[in-house]
Amino acid sequence: MAKSKTKKIFWNAFWTDNPVFRQILGICSTLAVTNLMVNTIIMDIGLIFVLIMSNVTVSLLRNVTPRRIRMMVQVLIIATYVILFDLALKAYLPDISKALGAYVGLIITNCIIMGRAEAFASSNKPYPAFIDGLASGLGYSVILLAIAIPREILGFGTIMKDTFLQVTLMPESFTKWIIMVMAPGAFFTLAIVIWIIRGWTGRSGEDKG
Repeated sequence: MAKSKTKKIFWNAFWTDNPVFRQILGICSTLAVTNLMVNTIIMDIGLIFVLIMSNVTVSLLRNVTPRRIRMMVQVLIIATYVILFDLALKAYLPDISKALGAYVGLIITNCIIMGRAEAFASSNKPYPAFIDGLASGLGYSVILLAIAIPREILGFGTIMKDTFLQVTLMPESFTKWIIMVMAPGAFFTLAIVIWIIRGWTGRSGEDKG
């Protein structure tokens, strides 16, 4: 595949059609797990893994999957990789698995994964499907981290809370913004992030629609 085409696929999935701030997909996990950076990072890793593997698998099976059952096949493929990730998480990071709760399992129903499998992987070869899955996952991850960082700093005064990498950024006298670790804080932060990005891309002439 030409380098320019690979770059275009990556950029479209990562930025031009970013699943969160462009298409407003995957909002459930975006709002649920971004109160702590460590939870956000694990969710990002899980979604990237499932996106890449499901995209490649759907692509490999695209010519042998009957169209009338393709959606069921795609859900089965996605569910398989989600279960593998969930089992690994429970085995090696049980505390984080408990903190994330049902949201790991809900990756199965994440519109981002189903959307990329149906819109791209089912009609493209494995390598482009791999690039698309990687870029979509990274685009999702960047936005989640942009939401998680201010939420954790203002809500807990730390970065990477309850890990060996924890850094306390606020003094003891700082009054923690409890709302930032609750659902309203997630909505406000997501709205501000989308507003800033759309405002910036609009002024720079990058926003085409």
